[in-house]
Amino acid sequence: MRVALYAGTFDPVTRGHLSVIERAAALFDRLLVVVAVNPEKQPLFTPEERVEMLRDVVAPFPNVACTSTSGYVVHLARERAARYLVRGVRGATDTDAEIALAHLNHELAPEIETVFIPARADLSEVSSSGLKELVRNGADVSRYCPSEIAARLVQRIATVGPNEVESTHV
Repeated sequence: MRVALYAGTFDPVTRGHLSVIERAAALFDRLLVVVAVNPEKQPLFTPEERVEMLRDVVAPFPNVACTSTSGYVVHLARERAARYLVRGVRGATDTDAEIALAHLNHELAPEIETVFIPARADLSEVSSSGLKELVRNGADVSRYCPSEIAARLVQRIATVGPNEVESTHV
């Protein structure tokens, strides 16, 4: 059985993430989508909320499950008998960082292979940070994320205030 993990911050999940999930679900027998808790980041949603949002949007894929971890993803991969790490890439700038991460993961777990899956071309500029900036500026983000995610994002930003949201480009 081919088992893979796809880890990320997913704060929140975007249509770009979903395009990678869809393609990975077709390639592997089981796909575990993992909210990786990074203490260096200050996410808008809790890990539990991000897992819940992911579960909602991956429901159409019977071979996809979701969880979170605050540890090394390769350690979780070993625990779950996953032999592959899926990494989504949007473009050349992502690729450099992702290759460095793949080398590090290979040092930690040489039996686990990293597989790069590009997001759909029309979604290559979508980022969670960009979604937050667009919502903060009152833009419609339905093109970039499912409607239920957009609604939660708008509500959360209204609750915490627009100045609490990181500012980067889509």
